[in-house]
Formats: sequence, structure tokens, C-alpha cells
Amino acid sequence: MRALDLAIIGLFLVGMPLLGVWIGGKQKSGSDYFVGEGKISWWVACLSVVSAETSTLTVLSVPTVAYIATPGDGGMTYLALAIGYILGRIVVSMVLLPRYVAGNLVTAYAFLGKRFGSGLQGTASVTFLLTRTLADGIRLFATAIPIKVVMAAYGLNVSYWTIVVGLGIAMVLYSFFGGVRAVVWVDAIQMLWYILGAVVVIWVIAGRLPDGWFGKAFDANKFQILDLSSNMLTGQYALLTAVIGGAVLSMASHGSDQLIVQRLQATNDLRAARKALIASGFVVFIQFALFLFIGVLLWALYNGLAPTKPKPEGLGLANKDELFANFIVNDLPSGLSGFVIAGILAAALSSSLGALASSTVTDVYERVIGRELPEADRLRHGRIWTIVWAGALILCAGFFASSNKTSADPIVVQALGITGYTYGALLGAFLLGLLIKRARQADAIVAFVATVIVMAFIILGVKFNKPDGSLIGIDFGKASGNTVALAWPWYTLCGVVITLVVGGLLSLRHSTPDPLTEEVSKEPEPV
Repeated sequence: MRALDLAIIGLFLVGMPLLGVWIGGKQKSGSDYFVGEGKISWWVACLSVVSAETSTLTVLSVPTVAYIATPGDGGMTYLALAIGYILGRIVVSMVLLPRYVAGNLVTAYAFLGKRFGSGLQGTASVTFLLTRTLADGIRLFATAIPIKVVMAAYGLNVSYWTIVVGLGIAMVLYSFFGGVRAVVWVDAIQMLWYILGAVVVIWVIAGRLPDGWFGKAFDANKFQILDLSSNMLTGQYALLTAVIGGAVLSMASHGSDQLIVQRLQATNDLRAARKALIASGFVVFIQFALFLFIGVLLWALYNGLAPTKPKPEGLGLANKDELFANFIVNDLPSGLSGFVIAGILAAALSSSLGALASSTVTDVYERVIGRELPEADRLRHGRIWTIVWAGALILCAGFFASSNKTSADPIVVQALGITGYTYGALLGAFLLGLLIKRARQADAIVAFVATVIVMAFIILGVKFNKPDGSLIGIDFGKASGNTVALAWPWYTLCGVVITLVVGGLLSLRHSTPDPLTEEVSKEPEPV
């Protein structure tokens, strides 16, 4: 790394928060801070959604998925998930988006408050807050990886804790002052930046590979997209597992996760929100393909096809997710290295702080005090909670940094696995309210809590035989050798089924529909 690279990185890290503050302008009310009073173009919201859901995890970890894939796994079977993501987004755009955007709701969980009552609204919001904090703690840790590699190149052994504190401070600046408009626009800019960086990396690596690398990669199944041989229950990217599981996961993440819903609400237009959501699925597919292809190129570079490059095992990397960052820092030309690193670091600024703050204030705090706050007080409380949640994210990122060396999975898989505990309950609660008119708030809360408990039991305890996928039994020890857990794409679907079954059975106690059903039974007209 030379002075030019450091100058580019420094300028980007300082300039991006300042740009966000300038774009956000002066916030006049809580509504302006949380959902934006001006309309955001659909294409800006689309890029913001993509950046929010993938960002640094995609840039650093998805190449590792393709790199470590064995011939039996297939190098690009991860793309089957993206097919499911597109299908899930279409369902959300038709069923749930009208309730949020045209219904003028501040958060997704306000729908549950209208349908069931404030008790379930608060329960769902608290669940979102905890899950999002854990998942975004991993995101923040992922962004610290290339910084640590850069520092190591200068002989500086800087801890992950120190790095995530610095990133957290940068992240909170524009979220605090600029509100959701700043978040959405910065997301869009950074997403375009790191996609351009991916194209640059592909161009550089491809120019260094010898003739015949493509055929050897093809023979090693590095370009296999569809996995038709793996067991459906244990194979993470088996075709039906990835498509069905990916679709339901996308319905949960884009229909019941305030991080995404807030960005769609910022369009203030149902048709624009629908276009942004569906288009984001296709952009994600292209993005996944780009970074998986980088993983294949790195495999060709480090595994004997380019003789001058040693395998990563000989590079002294602390964990496998440093693979791509190591290449960027040590093998890209000066200037290009700084450009790509800046794009990766900017992904840390894809802030969930606004979503966490809005849900805390409107779904939890206002329910506790029993009244809606004036707009000026909403704005003040929103900024206070933005700082509080920034501290929580820093603590979580430091925890994952301390524990990640013992993990066998890339960090992107770890992040997706975290959502399995709660996403099914969240989406299931929304579907319960839409599909079962006799269900009351008590039924929904019991079903919600039961789902989280049962999913924890399934994820941690149920084990399968890896070779044939047969059920072994209950074992709360860590999966190893020939023992594997249920493939994580099934987690959300299992949770949805549990919620609907438990809530549906409990609703049979009632002979008439819930009176609150009428308030949400008619889809609002598009605005």
C-alpha cells in the first residue's frame, strides 16, 4: 500500500459521511428523520436495498464461498438462493408493501399493532432489534477485516476492537444528522462504488491467469449453478432448498425486517416501492455472480494455475475471510488497491441505525408511555437511540471478532444463520394476521414465542447424517465430521409453519373474527 492508496481511503471515509449529512439536509420532524418527507427515486431505493442486505459480507465472504467449494459442492450453487430471492420479493411487493407504503406506516411492525394490538407490535419490534444488532455486528466486523490487513501490511498489529470503534463513529455521523435520506443515498453510492471495484478486480486477475485456466475451473465444477445431487435437508444450496428457502427468507427479510422496509417507505409511493423491491432481486443476482466469479479467479490464481502464487494456507491468514482482502492489499496496483478498499470500507456505512432507532421510538417507547410523541420529540429521541444502537453494534462486532477464528463457515453464512431464529416468527406473525381472521393478539404472541423456542431447539439440537441426510436425533454438541444440522435456508420456512400452526390452533377457541381484522382487511389504494 502506497501513499496514493491511503489518500483515496482517507478521502472516502471522511467524504462519505460529510456527503450524507449534506444530502440529508436539516431534519425538521421525526417523520422526516425516519421515513423522509421527500420522495426517493425508485432506482435509488433499489440500490440502497441491495447495499443494505449484502454490502461488506458480499464483497469479502461470497468470493470465499466459491473458493472453498469442492467439486461435489459446485462453485456457484450459491446463485440458486438469488433465484428464490427474486420470487420472494414479488410476493412481498403484492401482499405486504401496500400495507406499509400506501398505509402511511412509520414501521413494518405498526401493521401488527393495527391488526393485533400494541403487545405483538412491541414483541416483534424487540425481536427485530435484537436480531438486527447481532447480524449487523457481523457486518461491522466484516468491514474491519480489510482494515486489519492494511495495517498488517505496515507492520501494525491493530486489534479488531479498535477498528470497529473507529468505523462505528464514522457510521453514526451521517445517520445522526442526515436521517433516512442520507442513509438511502449513501447506500446507493457505495453500492455502485464496490460493484465497479469488483469489475476492476476481475479485469486485473484475469490478465494474470495462464491459458487454460477456464477449462480447469470448469472441470473442477467451479461454474456449476444448480445443485441437483445434495440432500435437500442438509445441502445448503441444493436446488429446491435454495430456491424455496431463499424465497421465504426474502419474504421475511424484505417484508418483516424494518432495515429494508424503511428504505422502501422512503419512496412514499407504492408503485415506486414495488419497482425498487423487484428490481433489487435481479441486481442481487448479478452482484452474487460477480463476487462468486472473483472467488473462482482467486482459486485459479492460488491453486497452481499461476505458479508464482502460493495457496492461502501459506499466506499466514488469520481466517479464510481475509483471502480477498489480502489479494486487494498485496496484489492490486497502487491506486486500484485504494479504490477497491475504499469501496469495501464504505459498505460499513450502510447503516441500520435509522431502522433501529425508528422501531425503538415508535414501536417500543411510544407503546410504553401510551401516547404518540410530538414530531420534535420523535426527532430528539430518534437521534438519542441512533447513538445507543451504534454502541450496541460496536460491542457485537467486537464479540464476533473475538470468536470468529473458531468458526468453520464464511461470515456471510454466519450472518444468514442468525436470522433463522426469528425471521420465521416475524413473517409468520404477518401471515397469521392476514390469513387467519379469528386469531387474537394472545394467540399471535404465544405462537411467536413458541416459534423462537422451537427454532432454537431445531437449529442447535437436531442433527443429520452428512453422507445420506438421514435424521440422527437430538444432539446439542457442535456439528462435526459426518454430523450436520438442518440446512439454514429451511429455518425461516420452518418458523413460518410453526407460527401458523400454533396460532391457527389457538384461534379455534374463538367463534368470531377478531374485531381489529376489519381495520387491515382492505388493501389501501396506491398513492
